[in-house]
Amino acid sequence: MNTPLSQGGPILVTGGQGQLATSLVTLGGARIHRVGRPDFDFDRPETLAATLEAVQPVAVVNAAAWTAVDLAESEPEAAALANTYGPAELARLCAMRGIPLIHISTDYVFAGDKGTPYVETDRISPQTVYGETKAEGEKLALTANPKTLVLRTSWVYSAHGKNFVRTILNAGAKNPVLKVVGDQIGNPTSSDDLARAILSMLATIEKNGWQDDFAGLYHACGTGETTWHGLAVAALKEAANYGQAMPSVTAIRTEDWPTPAKRPAVSSMNNAKLHDVFGITMPRWDDSLRQVVKALYRS
Repeated sequence: MNTPLSQGGPILVTGGQGQLATSLVTLGGARIHRVGRPDFDFDRPETLAATLEAVQPVAVVNAAAWTAVDLAESEPEAAALANTYGPAELARLCAMRGIPLIHISTDYVFAGDKGTPYVETDRISPQTVYGETKAEGEKLALTANPKTLVLRTSWVYSAHGKNFVRTILNAGAKNPVLKVVGDQIGNPTSSDDLARAILSMLATIEKNGWQDDFAGLYHACGTGETTWHGLAVAALKEAANYGQAMPSVTAIRTEDWPTPAKRPAVSSMNNAKLHDVFGITMPRWDDSLRQVVKALYRS
């Protein structure tokens, strides 16, 4: 999965200072051209065409999205612009240039009631405005550009940006007792692991040329599953190795921590297709977590 990109044209990455965009810049080298607001803004569709014209990319990775899950319930139009109509227009513009688009999506397109890891052919049934806008964005992007690859990922964390792991470590440093939801199950995903997978996919496409079998849906998340409580405990135990006091972490039920948007109960996903098509094996989430916590404390 560490195949370096060969020399070639620029790769446009949207998403500004987000976790994935930052990881792609860090790991992808000089070919990565990162853009964000105000220069590239789904709220201003004219900036999309202008950016593509200025950068002249050979591929685009769309890591820009409305990710405020609860706020989307009260601002559905804004969420749809960022997660549905913006990506659809970006896909259309990529199609006009004949270039691939890798579009990032989410486990929230699923209801979370299957009981076993979801595969790409499973029926989607989003339960939130966020999930609905992402599901529609997937469909429109795939329709608009025959060279679209949609990567569904989940529970993204990193040593940078705003994410659950950094939040829980900060909370654990200040509080002797924490309460964390323990009945939601998913796949924590390091943004560095996701970035490496994307770079490997792009390297394969460049090496072999575009093949129609590349297009479509893929799941790309950390291998193995846990709960938010399990992730919190694992992160805090790692932090204890660097001298941080280990708090008491109590598992609570989802109903004890009500939110405007319903969370999937079991949203774990199967990565087999990613391996079958591109030869990529996603690392175990707990192995990657150790590396992220180490990076946090070394910095």
